[in-house]
Amino acid sequence: MRKENGGPVITGALCALAWIVMAVGRVPVILFLKYDPSDVVVTLGGFLWGPSTACLVSVIVAAVEMITVSDTGILGCLMNIVQTLSFAGTASFLYRKRRSASGAAAGLLAGWMLTVVVMLLWNYLVTPLYLGYSREAVAELLLPVFLPFNLLKGGLNALFTGLLYRPVATGLKKSGYLPAANDETPER
Repeated sequence: MRKENGGPVITGALCALAWIVMAVGRVPVILFLKYDPSDVVVTLGGFLWGPSTACLVSVIVAAVEMITVSDTGILGCLMNIVQTLSFAGTASFLYRKRRSASGAAAGLLAGWMLTVVVMLLWNYLVTPLYLGYSREAVAELLLPVFLPFNLLKGGLNALFTGLLYRPVATGLKKSGYLPAANDETPER
């Protein structure tokens, strides 16, 4: 049986890797919105060690980001947590229920779509509070700005996670960091 939580060393390593990827991989997209691939690391951790690991890493990385490189304060931290949990938490939870290539694809698709819906709502509710935009101005940005951004971000996260999962899992098994007896790497 696969251990649900990767333990403190694995969790710490995932947090460090996700933070580094976030800090050096930020790409400005539109207005104040930036893409970073840290959700890929969090989701890979969730696929390999379970949804609780993904959830814990999501919260820790967002908190460390808030006190190190972010200028959005506690509201930005909360939005990061909600966004990452929507994607990585959903994807890893569904993958845990059906450990196959189709289960991974379904989890990634569900996480992507849930993230888009949740972040449209959160952007509408929270963005005016920390950017000083009027709610009407934010509402006007929902379809032309926030929707395409979240579709792009979720799509890239799903694509990169899907491409990286099998080679990462195989490499970790060969190096002894994952038990080979629990060969639950999805077949193509």
